[in-house]
Amino acid sequence: MAEGSTKISMAQALNRALRDAMTEDPTVYVFGEDVGPLGGVFRITDGITADFGEDRCFDTPLAESGIVGMAVGMAMNGMRPVVEMQFDAFAYPAFEQVVSHVAKTRNRTRGKVALPMVVRVPYAGGIGGVEHHCDSSEAYYAHTPGLTVLAPSNPADAYWMLREAIALPDPVVFMEPKKLYWGKDEVDLDTPAPGIGTSSVVREGTDATLITYGPSVPTALEAAETAAQEGRSLQVVDARSLVPFDDAGVCEAVRSTGRAVVVAEASGFASVASEITARVTERCFHSLAAPVRRVTGFDIPYPPPKLERHQLPGVDRILDAVDDLQWEDQ
Repeated sequence: MAEGSTKISMAQALNRALRDAMTEDPTVYVFGEDVGPLGGVFRITDGITADFGEDRCFDTPLAESGIVGMAVGMAMNGMRPVVEMQFDAFAYPAFEQVVSHVAKTRNRTRGKVALPMVVRVPYAGGIGGVEHHCDSSEAYYAHTPGLTVLAPSNPADAYWMLREAIALPDPVVFMEPKKLYWGKDEVDLDTPAPGIGTSSVVREGTDATLITYGPSVPTALEAAETAAQEGRSLQVVDARSLVPFDDAGVCEAVRSTGRAVVVAEASGFASVASEITARVTERCFHSLAAPVRRVTGFDIPYPPPKLERHQLPGVDRILDAVDDLQWEDQ
C-alpha cells in the first residue's frame, strides 16, 4: 500500500467526504430519511449525527418533495444542504422540485440567486432490491439544464467528487451506485482525483474502447480482462462526469482505437448511453472503423430481483458487441 493511502469502501469514502466538508464549512448540513442516528439505509452517514449534532445531520419526514424543497430554501439563505434520496425511485416525488426550482433558479433570477446544494441518489441495480428500490434514473437529471450530474465508480472518485460537488456554487445530482458501496480500494485522500468534467482511462487498450460509468465500470473491466485472454486489447474509459461531459477526453480515447462500445445499466432508448454514442459519432466519425455499439439495460420497467441478472449488461453481452465491430480478421 502506497504511503498516505488507506483501503476503504465507497461508503466509507462518502462518509469521510461528508465529515470533512462539515468540519471545514459550518454551512454544510446533511439530512434525509433515516440519515440521523441510524446512519442511513446504506450507513453512508454513520456516526455523523453523534459527532456533529442533530442540528447538522438530521432525519426528515418521509416526503421527498419536502426534503428537496427545504434544501432549496436553505441554499437560498446561505447554507449548503446535502440531501439523501435513500433510493433512486424514491426521488421521483421530488422531481418537480428538482426540475422546476433546483435546476432553474440561477437562470430565473439572472444569476442573482445560486443554489449550492447536493442531491445524493443511491441508484442502479445489483443488490436484488424490490420494486421502487432499484432504478437507473440518470438520464432524467442529465437531460435537465442547470444540473451537474456525477457518477463515481470507486472510493477515490466518490470522496473527491463529493467534496467538489459540495463546494460548487450550483446544484449537483450525485449518483451513487448501490452495488459498489462496499467494494474496497486504496485511496490517497491527499491526492485529488481528476476534477468534475473529466473522464478517466481506467484500463489501456488498443483494439476498441469501452465507454462506461458508475456501476458498469467493474463489468467493463471484467470484459476487458476476458477479452485479453482471447487476444483482444480493450481500453476502458470511465466517464465519471455525465454533465458536464468530457468530450475531448472520451473522443481522444476512441480515436486511439477506432472502435467503441458504450456500456450502461439504464434502458437504452433516449439514455445517457444514447447521448454518448451520438457525441462520439459526431466528433469521431472519420476515425471510426465501425459504428459505435451500445450495451444497455432493456427497454422495460426495472425487473424483480430474480430477473435482475437478465437486465444488467454482462460480460457476454459486452463481448458480443465488441465482436460486432467489423474486424478485418472475421
